[in-house]
Amino acid sequence: MNKDELFLTNRIKELARISYDRNIYTYSDFLNINELSIFNQIKNTLPPVNIDVTGGNNYAERKILVFSPQEIYYTEHIPISVLHIAPINSKFSDTLSHRDYLGAILNLGINRSKIGDIFTKEKDAYVYCKEDIADYIIDNLFKIKHTQIKINLSDSTDLEIVPNLREVMGTISNVRLDSLIATAFKATRNSIIPLIEEKKVFINGKSTTSNGATVKEGDIVSVRGKGRFIYDGVLKETKKGRNLIKIRVYE
Repeated sequence: MNKDELFLTNRIKELARISYDRNIYTYSDFLNINELSIFNQIKNTLPPVNIDVTGGNNYAERKILVFSPQEIYYTEHIPISVLHIAPINSKFSDTLSHRDYLGAILNLGINRSKIGDIFTKEKDAYVYCKEDIADYIIDNLFKIKHTQIKINLSDSTDLEIVPNLREVMGTISNVRLDSLIATAFKATRNSIIPLIEEKKVFINGKSTTSNGATVKEGDIVSVRGKGRFIYDGVLKETKKGRNLIKIRVYE
């Protein structure tokens, strides 16, 4: 365990202990998929508290941990805000990417752990962030690249925000993790195997080091440095005995 992982482990234990000792809710910042995997490895060693994991959206990959006492008699507000970013004049706006939005926000001096998922929708974006920095972003971010923008708080309970998913079909001999990843990202199996061995692949947020790991219909596979996808299952068997599969890749 390296220095950053040790710091994260101690912080998670501290938040759980505070919740247990003081009988209150406590919250982490947003954790990436590798950090969530570390949490899953240590969660059984934590004090007896309730633990919820949420990113504010069912499709979110970056999530916060919510700790609460087991004998809690009230529901606490989850401190996640959703910011709707849109161009002031869409006719003259740039086509902005996830990287453009994230870079502009981080250039305000905000720590990455305060920002959750960012979903782009045509010329708009929805940014999940910790509630305590939402106003700061609204008050200080006016331009992304050459595009003047406006930001409003969105009510995530009334707004269905879904990511853009690109459908990919392919045929594989066996439904194996390495074959699915190779199909999703148009790569060779040999180039995928090192990523799995280096613990850069996660199934539903849990690290796996087996290139032959079983992936079930509906599972979300994440590959650090490449992206993530939803496995929708085998559609049919071809005449040559291969499996025609369907995958939806996050864009």
